[in-house]
Amino acid sequence: MVTRLSKFFLRTLREDPADAEVTSHRLLVRAGYIRRQAPGIFAWLPLGLRVKAKVEEIIREEMANAGAYEVHFPALLPREPYEITNRWEEYGDGIFRLKDRKDADYLLAPTHEEVFTLLVKDLYSSYKDLPLTIYQIQDKYRDEARPRAGLLRGREFTMKDAYSFDYTDAGLDASYQAQRDAYERIFQRLGLEYVIVQADAGAMGGSRSEEFLHPTAVGEDTFVRSAGGYAANVEAYTTAAPEPIPFDGLPEPVIFDSPNTPTIQTLVDHTNAHLAAPAPGIAGPATADASEWTAAHTLKNVVLALTHLDGTRELVVIGVPGDRDVDDKRVEVAFAPAAVEPATEDDFENNPLLVKGYIGPWSETGPILGEESATGIRFLLDPRVVDGTAWVTGANIDQKHVHSLVAGRDFTGDGFVEVATVRDGDPAPDGSGPVSLARGMEIGHVFQLGRKYAQALGLQVLDENGKLVTVTMGSYGIGVTRILAIIAELNNDPKGLIWPESVAPFDVHVVATGKDPVAFELAETISSKLEASGLDVVYDDRAKVSPGVKFADAELIGVPRILIVGRGAAEGQVELWDRRSGDREVVAVDDAVARLSAR
Repeated sequence: MVTRLSKFFLRTLREDPADAEVTSHRLLVRAGYIRRQAPGIFAWLPLGLRVKAKVEEIIREEMANAGAYEVHFPALLPREPYEITNRWEEYGDGIFRLKDRKDADYLLAPTHEEVFTLLVKDLYSSYKDLPLTIYQIQDKYRDEARPRAGLLRGREFTMKDAYSFDYTDAGLDASYQAQRDAYERIFQRLGLEYVIVQADAGAMGGSRSEEFLHPTAVGEDTFVRSAGGYAANVEAYTTAAPEPIPFDGLPEPVIFDSPNTPTIQTLVDHTNAHLAAPAPGIAGPATADASEWTAAHTLKNVVLALTHLDGTRELVVIGVPGDRDVDDKRVEVAFAPAAVEPATEDDFENNPLLVKGYIGPWSETGPILGEESATGIRFLLDPRVVDGTAWVTGANIDQKHVHSLVAGRDFTGDGFVEVATVRDGDPAPDGSGPVSLARGMEIGHVFQLGRKYAQALGLQVLDENGKLVTVTMGSYGIGVTRILAIIAELNNDPKGLIWPESVAPFDVHVVATGKDPVAFELAETISSKLEASGLDVVYDDRAKVSPGVKFADAELIGVPRILIVGRGAAEGQVELWDRRSGDREVVAVDDAVARLSAR
């Protein structure tokens, strides 16, 4: 049945919503696809649901091609399965928790690994039942601290999440590859550019993890890639550590006065004003034998406070080259599931060995009794701080620093940690050349979960020898609503949306203009013919609405093919308007119907 705009539930807006930060948010609200209910929460209107259904249809087709079967779980789930896997606590403030009238705990599911696992456990018991891949398209809920950018970062969003079940690692590899290939087909059909990058598994756990990122300036993820094919998000990038350097014959550490130098820049300025140029062999690895002191010669010591799941608070000191900063996302991943924040003034007051602005890994009196660190606090190093590298750093004495402090000789860390910022030109860890940084938006994520959830929840099957074996799993997610927003972000012009044909809410937008009844009668006939040919048609039959308003709405709504019936109607002439190219052409009615129906 032809959809008539005079009866359709639609109101377009001429002004941008005040809270819109990105183009997709602005246009989807103005064109009547979504409506804000609360920060990060949107109502879906008829136009939006039509596009969303088109995206989901493509996903369902490719899931079927990959051998996956659709199920549907509730969004409201009990606490117990998530407690068994420890994720009730691991998610921290990131999930919505609630209680029923009997005081039982529930959550609005952020992901569904636990209940998928329990479903298969309930129904399957033999290796003959496997491999199995099942999926759902369902809403997810996460208590985002800063929901933003419309559908790109919300508290409620639609995901396709699939889960594979195998009893051998080889089987998992095959299931993983099938889903990975399906994702490539989905994004290709949707016309989305993507980069597959190595990723951190986070709270999902497991071994192998890859993200599908769409490169975009509004993306929240930073990733790196090399000309040789390496790609990873910054959280998963691993530093290519230099080889250790022999330190025989290097000068001994020297403590020097450094008043009012609590920052790296003030320290560099002071050393260049009061110390001789660095001698060969005592510089940090990035700038060996430099003619003057630079930030790369210094070791910056950052104090962080970790709050563990049991509520305990731990301070940790991280030593990174002074020309680098600490990356918040890399810190979050490195210390997950603990919450991380900078040390507070109270933390420094309660730890008098931490001399703020003059912290270092070494003291001329040596470490305190029973501790490796001179401050008595766990001390972790950037991988670039290898044995034999020499540094200028705090002496753990107010207003004093030390130079010629050699790693491996004068100090050692309690381990290494990947938290320093990644820069253009850093070497790819696989040796494929320097990396460059780019921004991207995650549109899909595939994980090899392994046996984490199956083991926790007791999912086992009998193998060929009648022996119980723990099932190995994969998890595969696609952000449906985020993809819709990205498509809108990519396909627009100053006047409105321009949807690709594969996801447009309608195939053809017929517009009747003027006051002559002949135009409306002809538009009615054409709409019926196009609908009969299998096309989905929206017909702007609104009376007493000016052509300018109708054209503006057509441009805003974004159906890529528009047919205008107006002044030439009596002569059997109509106008075809291609929103993608902007071309407009007057043609005979039969020709227009034939051309539109042939696509």
